[in-house]
Amino acid sequence: MNKKKHLYNKVNSEELKLALANEPFERITASFYKYIDISVPNELRDELYEVWNKMGVFGRVYIADEGINAQVSIPQPNWEIFKKSVLSNDLFRGIIIKKAIQEGSSFYKLKIKVRKELVAYDVPKESYDMKKVGKHLTASDYNLAIESKDSTVVDMRNYYESEIGRFENAIIPDVETSKELLPEVKKLLKGKENEKILLYCTGGIRCEKASSYLIKNGFNDVNQLQGGIIQYAHEIKSNNMESKFRGKNFVFDDRLGERITDDVLSFCHICGDSCDDHTDCKNDACHILFIQCEKCNKIYDGCCSKECQNFAALPIEKQKKLRKDPERIISRTFFDSRIKPRMDT
Repeated sequence: MNKKKHLYNKVNSEELKLALANEPFERITASFYKYIDISVPNELRDELYEVWNKMGVFGRVYIADEGINAQVSIPQPNWEIFKKSVLSNDLFRGIIIKKAIQEGSSFYKLKIKVRKELVAYDVPKESYDMKKVGKHLTASDYNLAIESKDSTVVDMRNYYESEIGRFENAIIPDVETSKELLPEVKKLLKGKENEKILLYCTGGIRCEKASSYLIKNGFNDVNQLQGGIIQYAHEIKSNNMESKFRGKNFVFDDRLGERITDDVLSFCHICGDSCDDHTDCKNDACHILFIQCEKCNKIYDGCCSKECQNFAALPIEKQKKLRKDPERIISRTFFDSRIKPRMDT
């Protein structure tokens, strides 16, 4: 009986990060998605892992029976081969692969997971129809639409993403998870069913389903930013256009953000100084994601509080023992009311 190959990473994180730092080539960070029926997601998952792992591709990829959502880091010498592997697949025909706005170390391993949904909205399937989605607008069309008094701009991301960058005058839903988002947006837009709705998100995938949800729920003029903030930034740069988006585009990888304009919209969560740099708390028992200026980063050693700094300085064995009692390891700071996601790349 043939033993099945292990199609997942078995090397520890520190070794992987060291190997990444010593690579003799540059990498290209890119993303793509597509809503399409996938009959056997697990088979596609294994097929892609085997092919992309051989190319040295890193990243986070989600596959569901409704499609694929991928954020990847590709060795520059393998960029063309990688694109061919995607575009030659009948499932992905017509897909748009978007390069990152800013390069940097984004991922250090490849993770491909099969999920129930590409975006965890957790709404009933009868509440949307992916064959009917909002109109895709280019950067120039989106800019023009924003100028209209009859338009309402809605940020379809979580609050911590909007905190460091957003379109002018956009509605920012006060939610912390995707599950809360669609019902909240529907509530915020009540009475605007016949007005022009302009949705945007990071790369487009969240708006795709959100626009379908709104259409299904009686909104008649739903539009979405084609390719999201990532494609918008490329288009305004190549066409020498004014950016209506201000600040940084938050990204879910080790870079944590891509600068679009020089505007700094947020503040250090410790001292209140102007800052838009996210930090993943260095206390392994915390890992809260928060905004921290360079000064406070040095004072607290990259931790979110003195409590976490002291805990992170303890010997590893003592930390492991104390982690069994959560009440003793997580600081009771103002972050408790706005828990942000642990970064897991």
